[in-house]
Amino acid sequence: MEYLTKYPKTISFFDGLKGKITVDSSTGVEQLMVVVKKNVDELLKIFSIEGFTRVKFEHKQPSQIGRGLSLKLKKPWEMHIRLVELKKGLVAIHAEVEVSRDYLQHLFCQRTPVIYEIESLMKKHQIDYKIWNNRIRKYVKTVFDNYKIKLSTPNIPVLAWKPLVYVIGTIGLLYLVKYVQTI
Repeated sequence: MEYLTKYPKTISFFDGLKGKITVDSSTGVEQLMVVVKKNVDELLKIFSIEGFTRVKFEHKQPSQIGRGLSLKLKKPWEMHIRLVELKKGLVAIHAEVEVSRDYLQHLFCQRTPVIYEIESLMKKHQIDYKIWNNRIRKYVKTVFDNYKIKLSTPNIPVLAWKPLVYVIGTIGLLYLVKYVQTI
């Protein structure tokens, strides 16, 4: 199952300058953030209503507020959100789509930042927001065109790691019992 999305390509800023979102072959497209003037607890309630759950294990980013959130999408994809304090009273939302943490491939598969998915959530809940470009350190005024991004499912079929732990644990326990009986 592929995941298809769009991401801003050519943008303008409030001071009239135009810019292009950079793409690096190793890191992908540069991260844009949705910035809101909202209490973190209110945002967490909204994301909870939308079906997001807290992430148990993640690599925390500098200035990240609490633990991240994830939302299961079409198998094997999930959206991962981090809330970051941009400055006093402003919360930035980093969002990306990646292979779900339920699968081993999560550790080494591609991921991509997303912006329009978060924008639609903010509009749905009538929250004022702006898009922030951290590299240029300016708010985005207009998006002229978009990249079309296609995340392909991993070449190796996705493997759920939790059942593997149980199987390996059970086999290990059986060998331990067999070993103890031979002593």
